[in-house]
Amino acid sequence: MDRYEGLREFVVARGPALSRTAYLLTGDHTLAEDLLQHALAKTAAHWRRVVEGGNPEGYVRRVMVNERTSRWRRRRYVEVSDAAAGDLPGPADEAEAAVRRISLRRALAALPPRQRAVVVLRFFEDLSEAQTAEAMGCSVGTVKSQTHDALARLRALAPDLLADLAPEVTP
Repeated sequence: MDRYEGLREFVVARGPALSRTAYLLTGDHTLAEDLLQHALAKTAAHWRRVVEGGNPEGYVRRVMVNERTSRWRRRRYVEVSDAAAGDLPGPADEAEAAVRRISLRRALAALPPRQRAVVVLRFFEDLSEAQTAEAMGCSVGTVKSQTHDALARLRALAPDLLADLAPEVTP
């Protein structure tokens, strides 16, 4: 049996979604490509064990979150530029949409890595609290507290955007 059996198919099938997650975690296309490539290389090294675990996508997400946090801690991470955030849904007016993407990017960039990861995984990737906890390697309680803190900070930084991103959690 080939030790990489199924890896190519996994990357083809889930690559775009993982790429989007990497972009949302980093805020930069080049850094996102590097982050995803690094995560896939780490995953490939343990592919058989990852497949036996039954959740290769969750494994890759966890590697990306951990790597992003490690880069931030080492202070080698380059913060987000002011370019548009990409394929986020927005209003019909392109100028207004661009302003909203820039505001969202700046607000996300102002969050600490764990809070940013929680927001990305919960609200952009639509993971449950348990799935987010698994991806981040922490407890569900930590996910809840980090979400609460992140949303409070986002409310202060960009109150108009939070209503569109998470209407069910705004007061």
